[in-house]
Amino acid sequence: MARRPPRAKAAMPALAIPRDTDTVEVRAGAQSVHLTNLRKPFWAELGITKGDLIQYYADVAHALLPHLRDRAMVMRRYPNGWNGKSFFMKNAPTPRPEWIEICSIDHGSDKVIDFPMIQDLPALLWVVNLGCIDLNQWYARCDDVDRPDYLHFDLDPVKGPRPVPFERVLETARIVRDGLAALGMPSFAKTTGSRGIHVYVPIVRGPTQKDVWGFAKRLSVSLEALHPKVITAEYTVARRPQGRVLVDYNQNAWGQTLASIYSVRPHPRAAVSTPVTWDEIDHGIAIEDFHIRNVPERVREKGDLWAPLLAAKGRFELEEYL
Repeated sequence: MARRPPRAKAAMPALAIPRDTDTVEVRAGAQSVHLTNLRKPFWAELGITKGDLIQYYADVAHALLPHLRDRAMVMRRYPNGWNGKSFFMKNAPTPRPEWIEICSIDHGSDKVIDFPMIQDLPALLWVVNLGCIDLNQWYARCDDVDRPDYLHFDLDPVKGPRPVPFERVLETARIVRDGLAALGMPSFAKTTGSRGIHVYVPIVRGPTQKDVWGFAKRLSVSLEALHPKVITAEYTVARRPQGRVLVDYNQNAWGQTLASIYSVRPHPRAAVSTPVTWDEIDHGIAIEDFHIRNVPERVREKGDLWAPLLAAKGRFELEEYL
């Protein structure tokens, strides 16, 4: 279960990360966070340091944090930058600050993993300081880790000798959107910050993760049958036809994660997984349009386009299709 110390009610002020030092203690609300290796290159070819990465997350924290709160965080650490070796870490490292909240999840066979949760700005800074470039949170909140409050589709071009044009990914996103709309389901899109598009549906919490996965599989297979020259839902990599876009329903399985909204990705251009409107998808976008240097300003101008994913109203009752 999560351990919940009292939270400060006041909004966190804007935070400036020093650029002329490697190590600093910053004050974020009621907490002090120790930051290290700030001048270490994380995208050497772009002149982006670890400190710049932390500054980015501080700048978008007001929009990002509501999407992370109360969810276990699977950490992927890149100690030497985006193109260095990375490793996954699930258990929150020790020692750690006493104010880092924990979500303990039973994985069977007496194996319990103590995931950290990013509840506030200090916790966000602490996790990113560990070298986490992107953020990968659990689909369900910690009070019931088997009942997610959204389902999603990961649209990923099939790898092959001839790259799938991104326009085909956008076409697939529109097909998924229209298929969901035919069922009366709202949908929201974001770039993956890698090669594809994520499409999410806010649902009323109730169905288990396995039930959500089952629905996503049925819809993906149906869309493949309707658009076989564009879409594949094939699970086995070797059997996926070239030139198609995978509608990956398996990412809905229990224990899987996708990069969070506003996550920077280990991408050559420091691309960010960014919410986009369906009008933008209709008119054409590229992964590289959204990156660490321009997304904070986009958020300031447009606000959080995924705020409906957090709202109590407008969520779909998935149970009628189970």
